[in-house]
Amino acid sequence: MKMIFATGNAGKFREAREILGPGYEVLSPAEAGLGPEALDVEETGATFAENAYIKAAHIRADLPVFADDSGLEVDALGGEPGIYTARYAQIAGQAGNDEPVMPDLIGHPSNAANIAKLLRKLGEAGATTPAQRKARFRCAVALIINGQVQRFEGSCEGHIADSPAGDGGFGYDPVFVADAFPDRTLAQVPEDDKNGISHRGEALRKMAEWLRQHAS
Repeated sequence: MKMIFATGNAGKFREAREILGPGYEVLSPAEAGLGPEALDVEETGATFAENAYIKAAHIRADLPVFADDSGLEVDALGGEPGIYTARYAQIAGQAGNDEPVMPDLIGHPSNAANIAKLLRKLGEAGATTPAQRKARFRCAVALIINGQVQRFEGSCEGHIADSPAGDGGFGYDPVFVADAFPDRTLAQVPEDDKNGISHRGEALRKMAEWLRQHAS
């Protein structure tokens, strides 16, 4: 089955293809013949599920389309960064440009700035133990198929490490310690193992199961 994944994130795209497997030809908007405007959409939702639907509905194509929205929730910070996960360090009024940029950390300065802000705020909150730094990744997937919307969710429980470690994965992986791998960060976990417990992996496996039952 051909499907369009409404994302420009190479890491997410790779993960989705690996999880869905050879029974699904997962296309990027560009591979489906769509222009860059297909991903030019303002995420105005108040939840991950709303933003996932907004991104999927923005794609105009005859093929099934799915999109995800995901992020990190940290209990000690009242659920931050939440829906602002990808741009945490740039949120107006929340110490955006003063975060140190460490471009050698997982390849992208924005990831480093987000991580730096997260660790700084946890320190300010006095959260020093794993129990006090409890967190989770959440993912919501919206699938539009045959004019109907199907929604799937996944989560990955863990805590925030004291400092970054590892060079795999993407985003906040260098500081997230999943309960399933308590001795290392997700950036130190092999990709296949990470896919087996990831929030996005759980949501995508639920989507794949639904497709096998309803769209074969």
